[in-house]
Amino acid sequence: MTTPIIFDTDPGIDDAQAIAIALVHPEIELLGLTTTYGNVDIDTATANALLLSELAEQEIPVAQGAAAPLVKAKHPAPAHIHGGNGLGDIELPEVQGKALSSSAAEFLVEQVNARPGDITLVAVGPLGNLAAALQLDPSITGKVKQVVIMGGSIREGGNVTPVAEANMFNDPHAAARVLTAGWPLTLVGLDATHRCVLSPQDMDRIAAGQGRLGKVLADSYGFYSDFYRQFLGIDGCCPHDSCALAWLMRPDLFTTARGHLTVVTEGFAEGQTVFAPEGRPFLDERWSATPSVEVCLDAQGARVVEWIVDVLS
Repeated sequence: MTTPIIFDTDPGIDDAQAIAIALVHPEIELLGLTTTYGNVDIDTATANALLLSELAEQEIPVAQGAAAPLVKAKHPAPAHIHGGNGLGDIELPEVQGKALSSSAAEFLVEQVNARPGDITLVAVGPLGNLAAALQLDPSITGKVKQVVIMGGSIREGGNVTPVAEANMFNDPHAAARVLTAGWPLTLVGLDATHRCVLSPQDMDRIAAGQGRLGKVLADSYGFYSDFYRQFLGIDGCCPHDSCALAWLMRPDLFTTARGHLTVVTEGFAEGQTVFAPEGRPFLDERWSATPSVEVCLDAQGARVVEWIVDVLS
């Protein structure tokens, strides 16, 4: 039995690590990559998605999607974290393939309707593509198997503001729509991903096991880990996006809770995810008015990283 997924991504160094997992894991059927702005602009995101598949010698459909937020002004891409080309400013081969003519939202709707009850959507960037798919066909909420989102923060605080995680902050209006759509959803946020550190030794093992793709992962890792060393004082990097796939395939490595999510869309706390645990009364019912979802509150960091390395080596 395999798990069919569509991976929505803004590659991105940690995205590249996760895409590598999706490409090689024997129990994951990667139906396609849909791209969004975020870590890089949309054209770079699409080129990187195509390139990573080519380096793994696989032909994976790539559909280009959101170039900007739904409502708010677009912030510059974080070149100091991922490099101007999204992969640590290393020299990259020329991309051979092209994206599909259909948009990311159209591809998502088409695939979900073709295989109702079968497909998991894994989204690790700003959520404009999923929001657009919901706009095109609201019925997909009852046709996906599940939705896994890397983003947000329940107790951990933010990474781009004191309260907001980057994907939520980049497009809070899209996030609010997606997280409250009423489909089976799990949020894998900073409470889990910050427990996981991919060390230089781990990356050496990955590089040795992944050929041309492994070299790109290893070379870009150096740029990414320099950022983490400078700003968080750790020797390695948090493999945020890989954690979404780790939860999908190994949920036993995570601590979760059910409850109600909202996303602040305006003002000082824009992008903050607000979680009301299921069954807990508050002063006002509005905090519990959204559909019940699952959120990750913790992860067995060393075991998650071990899983990542084992898959990729």
